Amino acid sequence: MEQGIAEVGKVVAEAEHVSELLGVAKPVPYAVELKGRITRDMVEEISRLKGEPDWMRRLRLRMLELFEKLPTPRWVRGIGEVDLEALAHYAKPQTETAKSWDELPKEIREYYEKLGLPEMEAKALLGLATQFDSEIVYFNFKKKLQEKGVIMLPMEEAVKKYPDLVKQYFMRVFPAEHKFAALHGALWSGGTFIYVPPGVRIEQPLETFFLIGGSQESQMEHSIVVADRGAYVHWIEACSAPRLLKYSFHNGMVEGYAHEGADLKITTVQNWSRDIVNFNNKRAVAEAKAHVQWVEGSIGSKTTYTFPSTILKGEGASTEIYGITAANGGLWKENGAKVWHLAPDTKSRVVNKSISARGGTSVYRGMVYVAKGAKYARSHVQCDALVLDGGSANITIPHDQVFEDTAVVTHEATASRISEEKLMYLRSRGFTEDEAKASIVLGFVSDIVKDLPFEYAVVLQRVLELEFSKLGRVG
Repeated sequence: MEQGIAEVGKVVAEAEHVSELLGVAKPVPYAVELKGRITRDMVEEISRLKGEPDWMRRLRLRMLELFEKLPTPRWVRGIGEVDLEALAHYAKPQTETAKSWDELPKEIREYYEKLGLPEMEAKALLGLATQFDSEIVYFNFKKKLQEKGVIMLPMEEAVKKYPDLVKQYFMRVFPAEHKFAALHGALWSGGTFIYVPPGVRIEQPLETFFLIGGSQESQMEHSIVVADRGAYVHWIEACSAPRLLKYSFHNGMVEGYAHEGADLKITTVQNWSRDIVNFNNKRAVAEAKAHVQWVEGSIGSKTTYTFPSTILKGEGASTEIYGITAANGGLWKENGAKVWHLAPDTKSRVVNKSISARGGTSVYRGMVYVAKGAKYARSHVQCDALVLDGGSANITIPHDQVFEDTAVVTHEATASRISEEKLMYLRSRGFTEDEAKASIVLGFVSDIVKDLPFEYAVVLQRVLELEFSKLGRVG
């Protein structure tokens, strides 16, 4: 395991910047590309290419109607630069889904090798799917999971093989409540469906890796993770992209469902290049005594909007939502959280750590809702911001709606700068100024990083080191 981690760390360390990890985008031949104006014909063509049942085709068309009617959300900033008619909304590489790395085309396989995915899979994962642009191109699932009745499939296959199961959750946890969610529902492609039967605990994580390989594309994968009664599963979602000539657009959706007494953990490590406009739609439901944990690491992209959310539907349900946001160099990054307390004795804890540097702006936009009758609900939100220079900013926008007198809802926020005393101390211990600043940043997020699987904690730490290693020269 240490050798694999060392190899990944070496790759990260040799890069001059996070976006250098994968280099400049390489030409990849496509079997199908659909671009231009979003019409009923385009939506029906995607459905036809995937051989979907009629219920999914009709769902897509309903979503298209909503997309055309709904206004652009007023709180979204920077999304106006996305020209939807200039994007390819479906791009299928010239390859079928592979079960071994050697089956992949060289130009695609090299991306995953640079990221150390084959080593990660061998050492730490029970199941791995990788998506390139619009389709899953690699999928491997260990036999012992099948023996336990676990389902893990590319979403398209799950729609055809388990339609009744998929229908229970698909856009029911996260309905089309705004324009971009509706757009996603009309054009979705790829993603994974994971179902863990009652009482089954999967101790090693499952992962899906999303890569955008070209400019002027939209990637809209749809993933659903279900832990049935008393089950446990940890799903990791990772994202990356090479340097692109022009921007691309990501508009994914994750729906989670923790049935009674289940434990569902979803970890996201977003390491996009700075050419990606990133919009995410993420929500989970927790039934009685179930627990949902979100860990959201948002490092790359030029603009990000991501708000992991949990609906505490059953008595005694609980959730934890941890977020790390890095806005380094003129970027606008929003990483917030939403929690709905709908039942008695529900608990939520939100911890958000943001770092702003070189003109970057990090935003926490959150909401806690406590319904009448959710007696003795407890919620605590903690937002800590580290602002590294005078040209950078942090904005915290909490919003609480409490309709139950017995509820306790608290919010705590801090904003700080790197102190000269800390820098002087570290320099006296032999650190350069760059190393000292990077060390302080890592210490700031350490209480979240320590909860990640070891392999991902190592990679996330190295990515953060890289992101902030040159502060001394430019700050």
